[in-house]
Amino acid sequence: MARLEGKVAVVTGGANGIGRATVLRFLDEGARVVIADLNEANGHETVNLAAEAGHGDAVRFMPCDVASEEDIEAAVQCAVSDFGRLDCIFNNAGIGGAFGSIVETSAEDWDFSTGVLLRSVFLGMKHAGRVMLEQGEGGSIISTASVAGLGGGAGPHCYSACKAGVVNLTRTVAAELAAFRIRVNAVAPGTIMTDLFHGGYPEGKRAQVLDKQPWPEIGVPDDIAGAVLYLASEDARFVTGETLVVDGGQLAKGPELFSQKPDSTIFTVIGLNKGSTGEGMEIYKRIKRDT
Repeated sequence: MARLEGKVAVVTGGANGIGRATVLRFLDEGARVVIADLNEANGHETVNLAAEAGHGDAVRFMPCDVASEEDIEAAVQCAVSDFGRLDCIFNNAGIGGAFGSIVETSAEDWDFSTGVLLRSVFLGMKHAGRVMLEQGEGGSIISTASVAGLGGGAGPHCYSACKAGVVNLTRTVAAELAAFRIRVNAVAPGTIMTDLFHGGYPEGKRAQVLDKQPWPEIGVPDDIAGAVLYLASEDARFVTGETLVVDGGQLAKGPELFSQKPDSTIFTVIGLNKGSTGEGMEIYKRIKRDT
């Protein structure tokens, strides 16, 4: 029997990268899935891939701004109205967010970034949790954290702070909902070869990662999808409040992915990375610093 037979899931950011890999893996394991994503072109492409694999009747796409409570609630309700229930939500949508020195980061970019990276997780937990409580049959809430949320040196300050928030929110809500058999966990990827990470230059990024990562192979979206499948399934029935690190040993070694020297990119380039939303990256200015 497939591991998610008869289950219904919502996957935010499900149109690309880790989200898409998870959607396709869930479908293969018997689930019905609602994809909630801002990028409509990628969303429809993912639906087509699912249909080609024989899962066309088991998938829906909902355009979704994950920072909007109305949109998250609509995605959750789509699962209930189209498939009759909700058993799992994977709060996965993300962007690179604000980057550059803290002294140059605008409050507007900070707020936009935290809306996508942290507010969205709160909203997913809130609205999926409500449905699961009403159903009275438990459920699984999973969110994408990051090794950047578990130590310094693995991401820009705003991204790292949000991912640390996801880790702690996961622990707190797990304790709150455990009595109702609703499991709340997170997965913390290391560097995974997605469009969000490589920005169209996978080979150059590959060499950079393998120089920092003990495991000799680069991480791919399917590696994370397998971990999420475990957390969504009954194999993890006694696991809650956990953040599962999937990083090829980066955290064990020390994730020094971003140089902290004054002339490094993190201090000299200011902008906002909107990831795979279709809106791309903005660079506002470059700063020359004397070292």
